Amino acid sequence: MKTAVYPGSFDPLTNGHLNIITRASAIFDHVIVAIGTNPSKKSLFSVSERMDLIKESTDHLTNVSVASYSGLTAEFVKAQHTNIVVRGTRDSRDFVYEQEIANLNGLLDEQIETILLFANRDYELISSSMVKEINSFGGDVHKFVPAPVARALQGRRDHA
Repeated sequence: MKTAVYPGSFDPLTNGHLNIITRASAIFDHVIVAIGTNPSKKSLFSVSERMDLIKESTDHLTNVSVASYSGLTAEFVKAQHTNIVVRGTRDSRDFVYEQEIANLNGLLDEQIETILLFANRDYELISSSMVKEINSFGGDVHKFVPAPVARALQGRRDHA
């Protein structure tokens, strides 16, 4: 059974993330959406809230699970008994960043393989930061995020 880990902060989950999760779930037997915790980052949603939102947004994908971790992604991946990391890339800047992270993970554990999935053109402009900014100004984010996330964001307009 081939398991892949899709790590990220997912604050909030976007339709671009969901597209990567859906596509990865068609490639791998099991996909773990792994919410990395970074205490130095101020998040809009708690880890628990993000986990619930991802579970609700992916409940139609039977081979997807959600977990959280702190520390190195390479260590989390190894603890999941896999060596596959899936990441999405939207543009050339993302590509360079993802290449650097993949190389770093490979230095930490030479068994790790990173698979990049290029963003569908419908989602290449969507980022969590952009969604938070639009939401903070009262803009409609429904076309950028899954419905459960859009509902949750409505109550967070003052905090984005």
